[in-house]
Amino acid sequence: MSYQVLLLMFCFITAVTKAQQSNYNVVWNSQSKNPSESMPCGGGDIGMNVWMENGELLIYVARSGSFNEDNALMKVGRLRIKLFPSPFDGKVFKQELHLQEGFVTVEGEGNGVKATIKIWADVFSPVAHIDINANKKITVEASYESWRYQDRIIKARENFANSWKWAAPKNNVYRKDIIDFKENKVLFYHHNDDETIFDATVTQQGMDVVKGQLYNPIKHLAFGGSMSGQNFYAAGTYQGVYVDTDFKGWRLKSKKAAKANSLNVYLHNAQVENINTWKRSLDSLEWNYLANSKSSFDRTQQWWQQFWERSFVIIEETKAGNKDWEVGRNYQLFRYMLACNAHGIWPTKFNGGLLTVDPVFTDTSNKLTPDYRNWGGGLHTMQNQRLVYFPMIKSGDWDMMQSQLDFYLRILRNAELRSKVYWNHAGACFTEQMENYGLPNYAEYGQKRPDDFDKGLEFNAWLEYEWDTVLEFCLMMLEEERYTGKDIGNRIPFIESCLRFFDEHYQYLARKRGVKALDGEGKLILYPGSGAETFKMAYNSTSTIAALQSIAMRTLEWMNENSGKHFHASVEVRRLDSLNSRRTHYVLEFLSRLPPLNFHLYNGYATISPAKSWERVNNTESPQLYPVFPWGIYGVGKPGLDTALNTWKYDTNVIKFRSHVGWKQDNIWAARLGLTDEAWKLTSLKLKNSERRFPAFWGPGFDWVPDHNWGGSGMIGLQEMLLQVDDKRILLFPAWPKNIDVHFKLHAPYNTTVEAELKGGKVVLMKVLPETRARDVELMFK
Repeated sequence: MSYQVLLLMFCFITAVTKAQQSNYNVVWNSQSKNPSESMPCGGGDIGMNVWMENGELLIYVARSGSFNEDNALMKVGRLRIKLFPSPFDGKVFKQELHLQEGFVTVEGEGNGVKATIKIWADVFSPVAHIDINANKKITVEASYESWRYQDRIIKARENFANSWKWAAPKNNVYRKDIIDFKENKVLFYHHNDDETIFDATVTQQGMDVVKGQLYNPIKHLAFGGSMSGQNFYAAGTYQGVYVDTDFKGWRLKSKKAAKANSLNVYLHNAQVENINTWKRSLDSLEWNYLANSKSSFDRTQQWWQQFWERSFVIIEETKAGNKDWEVGRNYQLFRYMLACNAHGIWPTKFNGGLLTVDPVFTDTSNKLTPDYRNWGGGLHTMQNQRLVYFPMIKSGDWDMMQSQLDFYLRILRNAELRSKVYWNHAGACFTEQMENYGLPNYAEYGQKRPDDFDKGLEFNAWLEYEWDTVLEFCLMMLEEERYTGKDIGNRIPFIESCLRFFDEHYQYLARKRGVKALDGEGKLILYPGSGAETFKMAYNSTSTIAALQSIAMRTLEWMNENSGKHFHASVEVRRLDSLNSRRTHYVLEFLSRLPPLNFHLYNGYATISPAKSWERVNNTESPQLYPVFPWGIYGVGKPGLDTALNTWKYDTNVIKFRSHVGWKQDNIWAARLGLTDEAWKLTSLKLKNSERRFPAFWGPGFDWVPDHNWGGSGMIGLQEMLLQVDDKRILLFPAWPKNIDVHFKLHAPYNTTVEAELKGGKVVLMKVLPETRARDVELMFK
């Protein structure tokens, strides 16, 4: 459709952000039975579960990066707030997530008292707030509760929350935290020892020779903080049992009755040899924060306003409560949950983020501590992690993506040392499941390995030879440049190292089998390989080839666009340009060595094959559709769409594996293929209300609650139904049902935003910024 026709059809106007008009707040008018009925709250890098139970306010607090010696992601603790006389003994009760403002309030009226408690996290500092206001003077009792008040021999299953999993030492012990009163505050912290699971992993995997060069984020890590309030004093300790776990509480009480009371929780994480260094930094945080606290709430509110103005999706706004409306509301709720770790140093984990609760409410057989989650804390499974972060591209949340991208940059050296130690070649070897220090998981690496088995490989039927997921994070890095214009020159060496690993390693393997490093066509022999975790011992896995082709071509485009920019620059800069020229030549040669994608006939129909051949099917993924997403080789308006559609329709494994549950991506592929009905069915199933009280606490699926890769894949599918891009092309409503009203604002490449509204089957608003990009929009309605 031409630019001139679009100008006639659409009115470019400034619209009030409908995300602010639409009331997606979650409101409860009764108290909760237990933490499974909690409400999320957070910001910066703090996540909280908030619920009112038997007239008492309870809050689980978590902070990104709180890893113990076993590499479990530990809770900060639990807060318990009581008011006297209690306004929560009466019939009037209201708990509300104020979505646009990012905080939770709890209101009650009883015993002649009306009170409101506001819970919020500072987006810019690691501080959580509990602000209490009442119509009469009341007294407040605030307690910090911990189940880590003593050394705890943990049950065998609890080790699945850390990096030992099933290979833990017998009677593994979680060391106690240090908790005590310091004047009129509660001070709590955990300080990791010299030796952690990192050391056991390095020795197990034969990396001791380079141990001094390896990045180790958990040695001497101290995490914790303090809780205090201006009108509070230390009032003793108590012990009890909550759910399935014994605990000890440290109680603060208000010195005198007052209408307004406030408590702050200050958190601090740092690697320090001497804990006094950590304590001084925590004191400094508190002093500086109090000196500048008057503007902290306003600054946090400004951030949330900007966050919601970046992007939004609102469906059937006038039909609040119906199933279609819920899909849009839950999209917004989950984006809020992701923003609870907007500024974290460490990525949001797919298996619950910062919002997990006692595990018995996910699996009744797991009567374990609140620190438990399945699939580890510092352990990252990257096929899952990518689904948490891909939706941030079109929502414009690049600030939130940095923790995941920086995660890889920090462990690059460790991945390169793996290649050097094991095989004496270059390139970064990143595994599918890996620790926050870049090595394979201790248990998954294999406990019964043959003596002559390659030390660089995981002896694991699921994970063997699965090395290509890192390339999807390379794509995110390249997309940041394309979407925002950011200079990613400092990330190109990382991307090149990832490509070089495949080039050098598969030539190395070929030479071990025979004389030639390449096949008869001069192409790499990608064997053994893996098609996700499903098509194992694959020969020329299609998902790997699609990834390598896409990243090599995109990297080459970047190099060509950025070459020769320093013609009159200094000698040093010209030297760098010469280096970039050599890199360009290398990537060109590498691209020429990549084999083509693989195809297969099903009932006479050409389909994309998972690989040239494979030895077994091990899981239920469909990597033969990875050329559709994430790689975008096939899709709406692109050559070969019929082949991709045939794969969806006729490949028996694709059909058998199709689902909306957990990390399944079928909704995304349906959208990318322009299959409107299928895309809406699968995406609406993903984003419908969860089975829990909070609508976006999905799961466990294949993982845990709340399942963040379930929500992330739902977000991606919804975005792709509304807007798809192909370099400068912008495809509007490529897979959206015309009978469902929607208003959205999403991001496109080249610093572009697209806001559009569909009402009654007609586009009534389209606003493209910059306006010159409107000529690149193609309306896909027939």
